Amino acid sequence: MFGSIYRVDLISGDYALLRSDSNENTVALALLPEDINEGDHVRFELISYVKCDINGNEL
Repeated sequence: MFGSIYRVDLISGDYALLRSDSNENTVALALLPEDINEGDHVRFELISYVKCDINGNEL
């Protein structure tokens, strides 16, 4: 079962703006994978973020 999938829309300072179809969150970069960039996708599941493709498959 997949968690929520977000797109990294903006990285500003120590925070990233994450958006899904129905939600928008601001998250500290320290909680995201180290190699994250704007335009990447992450999946939030079991209190952690994992870099993934648009379908939720882990990279």
